Order: sequence, then C-alpha cells, then structure tokens
Amino acid sequence: MIRRREFIAGLGGTVAWPLAARGQQPAVPVVGFLNGGSPGGYAPYVKALRQGLEETGYVEGQNMAIEFRWAEGQYDRVPAIATELVRRQVAVIVSNTPAAMAVKAATTTIPIVFTTSLDPVATGLVASLRRPGGNITGVTQLNVEVAPKRLEFAHELVPAATVIAVLVNPTNPSAETELRHLQDAARVLGVQLHVLQANSERNFDTVFATLVQLRAGALVIGTGPFFFSRSEQLGALSLRYRIPTIYQTREFVTAGGLMSYGGSTLDIYRTAGIYAGRILKGEKPADLPVQQATKLDLIINLKTAEALGLKFPLLLLGRADEVIE
Repeated sequence: MIRRREFIAGLGGTVAWPLAARGQQPAVPVVGFLNGGSPGGYAPYVKALRQGLEETGYVEGQNMAIEFRWAEGQYDRVPAIATELVRRQVAVIVSNTPAAMAVKAATTTIPIVFTTSLDPVATGLVASLRRPGGNITGVTQLNVEVAPKRLEFAHELVPAATVIAVLVNPTNPSAETELRHLQDAARVLGVQLHVLQANSERNFDTVFATLVQLRAGALVIGTGPFFFSRSEQLGALSLRYRIPTIYQTREFVTAGGLMSYGGSTLDIYRTAGIYAGRILKGEKPADLPVQQATKLDLIINLKTAEALGLKFPLLLLGRADEVIE
C-alpha cells in the first residue's frame, strides 16, 4: 500500500526527469491534471487515471509525464491555475468540474478531457454528447441528478424524521441545481429540508454541532470536489456525531459513514485516462463521444447502523450493491 504522505508528495508537482535523460531522450508528452479538490482524497482516482493511460500504452515515467494542479477547494483560484497550466503547453488536460469550465475558457487548442457530475450540455461544456465539438470531451456521471434518491433512501431509513439536513458548498457550481432537486423531493416526501453550508474544513465541526441542535433525523451531503476530497473525514464525523448520513462515495462508508449512493468514480477516472491516451495517439476530442456512466451503487455500513441504533428495512437492505459488516 502506498503511504499517504509519499503519495501526496508524488502528486504535488511536475514530474522531475534526470538531467542526463533530458539530454539523451526525446521529449515525452505531458498530461496536465487540474482538479478543484485536494490530492489526498483523490489518490485512488489518480491511480485509476494512470491505469486508463497504461491501457492505451502510456506509462508515467517511461513515455509520458503528468503535471498535477490542485485548487484545494478554493474555486476562485481555478482560472489562474488553468491559465498557468495552458501556458505550459501540455499535450492534453484532464480536469473535473468546475475546473474544466475554466480550462475551456483558457484554451481552444489544447485537448481537454473532463470528468463531471453535471449535465455537460446544459453547462455548455460540449455541444452534444455524441458530437462534443471543439477541443473537449469527457465522462459524466449522474451524481447530481440522483441527489433526490439519496434523500429518499435517508427518509426510508428514518421515516419518523421530520427534519432532514443537506450540506452544500455554496461555491460549487452544481449546488444550486442540486438544492433545487432536493427541495422538490423534500416536498414530495413531506419533510423539512434544512440547508447547511461549508466551503472549508473549519466549518465541519460547527455544521455537525448544528445538526445536533436541530435534531435533524438525517443528513444528505451534496456533491462536488471539496466534499469529495474529504469523504473519509466526513464519514468519520458523521459517526462521531451520530448523524445518519448518506453521500456519493464508497470511501465515505468505509470511513464510518452510513450509506452511499452514486456512480463508480474509479471507472470515471479510468475512462478519462483511456480518452487522454487515445488523444495522445492522435485522436481528436471532437470525434470522441462523451461517455455516460449509468451504473449506480448503493453501499451500506451495518456496523455504523448498529452504532446509531438503526435497523435497515429489508427492502432497502435487499437493494444494496454492497453491505459492509
């Protein structure tokens, strides 16, 4: 297993090539990687990206290099980081949202492969899924659209709850759309939805303490790179504060969170790596249809449920794709 500190050190910046090799070997293509989150929480997904690149014949350190850029959840920094990466004249840029929007604004020539939970057509990333056009294509998953399903699962587990909270990052471009979906679902379910906000780790303890004061029956965590990077931390906090919580990633559940429902992010990043490799081989983004990940997994932590004094209904338990005991 790669140690966290060693891995983050490896992600932090430009790949360093030996001086002798620089003089003897031809230049290798460089893949730019721009992400709005933090490196620690993305370690498995960067590994999946490398796997996708290797499947197309590109191995980091041998015939390809990767330059990493992280906004650490500070989305106001993204445009400047995108501009700096474009100036490096990398061969292709892999980026999540909202960083992909900034990269698209910064270049019309460097190929871009995005990963997103948003509708890439509605947000203007591409003209259409089949024919993305221009210099951009990518992979999309339905994590924003299925947010109401997370609320439904939470209500199904705690049917007596009259107040359910949702945690969103107000600086995340998908927050408004996601909240609208959740509010519509809350009205149908007949529950009061209380909105809490956080865009810094400093907010987390206050958020969870507020949940206790509100006597919220459950918590739904919104999507976005900031929370995504902190899945394990949020899972541990939800267990410490004894709040039944649902999020989108498996890592959240393995860290002590109660439930997750969402697409396989590992598959998303592996596919992005394959697309980046195909572009390095000469294919054009405009000719590569946007890939849609449609498989969604419900993962349940029975140990956490027991600690919270909860019992999953058999119907809900039977729908789980994975049960952690």
